[in-house]
Amino acid sequence: MQDRVKYEYAIIRIVPKVEREEFFNVGVILFSKRKKFLRVKFHICKKKLATFSCEIDFDTLNNYLKAWEDICIGSPKGGTIGELELSDRFRWLTASRSTIIQSSETHSGLCIEPEKELQNIFDSFVL
Repeated sequence: MQDRVKYEYAIIRIVPKVEREEFFNVGVILFSKRKKFLRVKFHICKKKLATFSCEIDFDTLNNYLKAWEDICIGSPKGGTIGELELSDRFRWLTASRSTIIQSSETHSGLCIEPEKELQNIFDSFVL
């Protein structure tokens, strides 16, 4: 138990028609303060996106989620949000919003390796 660290995560989802509240999961964002870890993993299924809405551009959504990656890693492309501390970046990305890209409420757990936990959650809730 000593080796385990607390982590928080949220599921990233696409909400094609916000007014209908229908969504599908496309990614996971995971944060661990002790491990200084903040990463996002995502995959948008084009076929599923087309089933929900043919009006939404795949490349635009993909570019927005790549911007989330830039913010997570603190890349200069992440702008001023990417310069914040890890915890602030996580809170900003997982804040409630009424846009096409949303995140679930945050959940927490214990893990030894955040990277493996990110992959496990991604496999369970996205793929």
